[in-house]
Amino acid sequence: MNRILSGMQPTGNLHLGNYLGALRNWVKLQDLPTPKASADKSTKPTEALAKEGKAECYYCIVDLHAITVPQDPQKLRQSVRETAAAYIAAGIDPAKSTLFVQSAVPAHSELMWILSTYTPLGWLNRMTQYKDKSAKSRDLELLGLYAYPVLMAADILIYRATHVPVGEDQKQHLELTRDIAQAFNRATNSDFFPLPEPQILGEATRVMSLRDGTKKMSKSDESDYSRISLTDDADTIVKKFKKATTDSDVLPDNVKALEARAEADNLVTIYAALNDTTKAAVLKEYAGSGWGKFKPALADLAVAKLAPMTEKMRQLMADPASLDQILIRGAEHANALTQKHLREVKNLVGLWSF
Repeated sequence: MNRILSGMQPTGNLHLGNYLGALRNWVKLQDLPTPKASADKSTKPTEALAKEGKAECYYCIVDLHAITVPQDPQKLRQSVRETAAAYIAAGIDPAKSTLFVQSAVPAHSELMWILSTYTPLGWLNRMTQYKDKSAKSRDLELLGLYAYPVLMAADILIYRATHVPVGEDQKQHLELTRDIAQAFNRATNSDFFPLPEPQILGEATRVMSLRDGTKKMSKSDESDYSRISLTDDADTIVKKFKKATTDSDVLPDNVKALEARAEADNLVTIYAALNDTTKAAVLKEYAGSGWGKFKPALADLAVAKLAPMTEKMRQLMADPASLDQILIRGAEHANALTQKHLREVKNLVGLWSF
């Protein structure tokens, strides 16, 4: 069975980068078939996926990952609901995909411990995200943050996922997941875990800050003007694009010319992704135009695409009980599959399983 797994942390408002880089592609994947898993690490665009029958899609809200840094418990629970609302408002259909909260599926944590016994410290020492975060504060030199990649591997492997939609910055973690899967398979003389393949899709796999085109758009950036939040109203979206950092040159007529213009490249990339087209097509339409023409056009496009989603999120958040029921049903479905897989893993390594 082809199976897709991905998730996001429920920390702060989701933003345009989360939507274009992940959510929108998840929606496409729940409606499209995907190719069989193989050892080939190459990626393929959604449109080229072979028609071999629909894949099962599991989309989780990874709250266990969120607590690798300090969280306010009440805010975290609220953020879980808000993230679930964003998933559904973006088009994730609980009738087609399994939507659940990571901490409601205990097999994630239990498999993490088993996999940690097959994971050399040298592999974890190479992980750049731990180095980046722990360097900011000695208070973050914690085992949970250090072992984060093993939990991420468990998230994927407990479903025996064959495909994982990821951003460029997560490719290293997926490579580690493949390495851990191979280590387990070798040690148990089995082929129990498939080697999940990355799916890096679309024009906007990495949306950058509106204030600094060299930095990724982030929920943690101090400036609210660095990002378009999915809860922003139309006036706010227009204002943020109007204030977005740019250079003084007009738009070029070819993509190559954008390479040394980070802010310009970012805004063209966002336009292309929102309009389901390519950067080359955008430049063909706007070559020679100044920012006084392009920014309002980009803002109008963003409002048209995001406003219905924002309104849907508001409606969903107004009925938290219904949201909770969706997450409970999703967890029940996820638990049924993961407990079966966990029993098989325990049998392979000699642990008791009832």
